[in-house]
Amino acid sequence: MKAEPAAQARLLDLQELDTALQRLDHRLRSLPEIVEAARLKERVDAIDAELITAQTRASDIERHQRKAEADVDQVRSRADRDTKRLESGQITNAKELQNLQSEIASLGRRQAELEEVVLEVMEEAESVNTDVTRLTGEREEAVAKFTEVTARRDTAAAEIQWDRTRVTQDRERVSADIPADLLALYDKLRSQYDGVAAAPLRYGRCNGCKLALSTVELNEIRATAADEVVRCEDCRRILVRTEESGLNAPVAE
Repeated sequence: MKAEPAAQARLLDLQELDTALQRLDHRLRSLPEIVEAARLKERVDAIDAELITAQTRASDIERHQRKAEADVDQVRSRADRDTKRLESGQITNAKELQNLQSEIASLGRRQAELEEVVLEVMEEAESVNTDVTRLTGEREEAVAKFTEVTARRDTAAAEIQWDRTRVTQDRERVSADIPADLLALYDKLRSQYDGVAAAPLRYGRCNGCKLALSTVELNEIRATAADEVVRCEDCRRILVRTEESGLNAPVAE
């Protein structure tokens, strides 16, 4: 492949811009706020699950408490009616009086048992409601932190994106100076070699793989026409000849 030396030199400018884009993409992926936001989101989700469980339990206990209090009211009302009958003096039959007194005593024991249940349920409700209050506060705090971190993440990402847009525009301008076939080769190699497709030949060394070229390789490049596109024999990247390539004087074999 042939290309004017100036066009080959532009590959180094293009490579520098593509490397800058890689760094920006790495910065974007590596923002600490991304990891922190993900951690906080997991925390909020975990609290939400606990809170739903606690709220459901509180609702169940509330229904249980209402049922237990209704049972107490029912027994108390019945005991009050029986007590009034007993105190009214309308019942004179000894057997009936005995049965009524026995029922009142039984209702008293039942009321005491139900009131004990109500107290236990109230204690349980207090404990669960404390959990609900605690979890609600923790959720509000976690959500506030998540909101703050995501705002910082979005701001940092926007700044990186602005830099990326600027570099991309520069890349488009540089790409326009490079022949289509050379640009196609460059893009193909870039996808194969970790984003680095073109490197300067500097002081007899490929700046892509950092290996020094042999005397034979340097002499072959020296004998190659300036418009001939050369490749590193080791890493196969495009080698761009510059004033620092070390090709000015012949090298003895």
